[in-house]
Amino acid sequence: MSALLILLVAVVLLALGYVFYGSWLAKQWGVDPNRETPAHTSYDGMDFVPANPAVLMGHHFSSIAGAGPINGPIQAAVFGWVPVFLWCVFGGIFFGAMHDFGALFASIRHNGGSIGQIMKDSMGVKAQRLFIVFALAVLILVIASFTAVVAGTFVSVDPSAPTYAANGATAMTSILFIVIAAIFGFFVYRKNAKIGPATVIGIIGIIAIVFLGQEIGLHFSRTFWVLFIAVYVTVASLLPVWILLQPRDYLSSFLLYGMMGLALIAIIGGSFTGVAVVQVPAFTGLVNAAGQPIFPFLFITVACGACSGFHSLISSGTSSKQINNEKDAQIIGYGSMVIESALGVIALIAVGVVWNLVGDKYQMSAPPTIFAGGIATMFDSFVHGSYSTIYNLFTLAVSVFALTSLDSATRLCRYLFAELLTPEGKTHDDLTGAAKFFSTPIVSTLIMVVIGCGMGFMGLSQIWSVFGAANQLLAGVAMLAVCTWLGKIGRNNKMFFFPMVFMLCATITALCFTIVKGFATIAAGAQWGTYFQVIWSIALVVLAVVLAVMSFKTLSAQAKSKKA
Repeated sequence: MSALLILLVAVVLLALGYVFYGSWLAKQWGVDPNRETPAHTSYDGMDFVPANPAVLMGHHFSSIAGAGPINGPIQAAVFGWVPVFLWCVFGGIFFGAMHDFGALFASIRHNGGSIGQIMKDSMGVKAQRLFIVFALAVLILVIASFTAVVAGTFVSVDPSAPTYAANGATAMTSILFIVIAAIFGFFVYRKNAKIGPATVIGIIGIIAIVFLGQEIGLHFSRTFWVLFIAVYVTVASLLPVWILLQPRDYLSSFLLYGMMGLALIAIIGGSFTGVAVVQVPAFTGLVNAAGQPIFPFLFITVACGACSGFHSLISSGTSSKQINNEKDAQIIGYGSMVIESALGVIALIAVGVVWNLVGDKYQMSAPPTIFAGGIATMFDSFVHGSYSTIYNLFTLAVSVFALTSLDSATRLCRYLFAELLTPEGKTHDDLTGAAKFFSTPIVSTLIMVVIGCGMGFMGLSQIWSVFGAANQLLAGVAMLAVCTWLGKIGRNNKMFFFPMVFMLCATITALCFTIVKGFATIAAGAQWGTYFQVIWSIALVVLAVVLAVMSFKTLSAQAKSKKA
């Protein structure tokens, strides 16, 4: 199948979804450009800081993208390219983008509050507490998953390994990228440098460090990089947003846009050379080679390429505190997700092009390397000798996005810890004893980093099987929160009914599969990773079911009240 045709159809459908469905949602929910946002009403110079829409778009897009829309569609390709394509496109339009937009808008109307606070508004404090525990459990999986991804793209110990140079270059460039972002933030926010010229200089700097990284690599073990990541995300999540989070995410968005632009060029050029052809079968059947049925595993494996609960935490955790005007909510919330779905389709095309090489221990075994290898193969077919440069650039991009998601997730943990331990009407200064100690920013951050990065030592496959389901389950629960709040204020919430029920059913079913399989493996003598999968899955299912029952009771009461 022509890769170019697949991409063009996806882009047209996603654009139509943004223009028509996204605009309709904004009208239904009552987005008001004249209403002040929390960035202005609660400005504190630390977390509540109004951002230029382009800068915030960069932060939001980079944070939600991470490695998810690359890992998910590539792993789900075993079901065939057609079901993955359909879920990325239509799931993105009617599930994921609506979910992200709704979470962002609801948080704006709750003074930048979390999904837990939104849930408290319509269902009470108990629901809020349960949601926070649930969200923290998911965030641990996010930290663990992306720690494993980043460490995998950095590690290079054996000079004879084919990825030795590429991984070392990626590590060096990623660290230099952090330095450039901090410099950018200092000049823009403290020296009032104009955003346009600063952006041009920043992009030139990114290009320079990409080439410098190829000349000077960093070569350390996986253990070193996991520990480095732990230290980095701890520091980054505690700094004011203007120092690193906003500028780094803004600049990394250009790396992402550039990567997608190069991917488009590669697909167009590869179409003329005959290389840009998707070799993945259109459909491989209702059950894949590993014995997994297409429902629910297709939907939870694609994950962020179509719908992601982690996005609701970004929308309500950092983006809602920085948005300058409510009218920006559609492009930042809905728009970012449809672009991410397009990225998911590009990842699907990349694996399709190198499908016959997947599994080759040379370099086509992990999703980031499959992604980079697929794009580089197409590009090299018409720009001979470019394979290494393109491969390194795309591997860098994956690691940068994963790092972005990592420190955003860690910052969110700090917010949620404080919310969980601080009674209504109180502040951190009012607390005493254990509550005050554990809600202290440095303490709550270290707790989550130690647990999450510690789990990052596990293999990605062990974490991802639970992360995918937990992440999608969080999306269903976040939809419940926004849906009940919209019902409370008398706004149309019917667009949430089918997506949230579908996501809850798919994810709980997937977790039940994991639990049953885990018990069988434990009976046969399992390693500790299997115990982790089972315990985490059971806890998530119980919490989700309790929250779902509470939400449906609230929706039923709202319906009866409206009818009366």
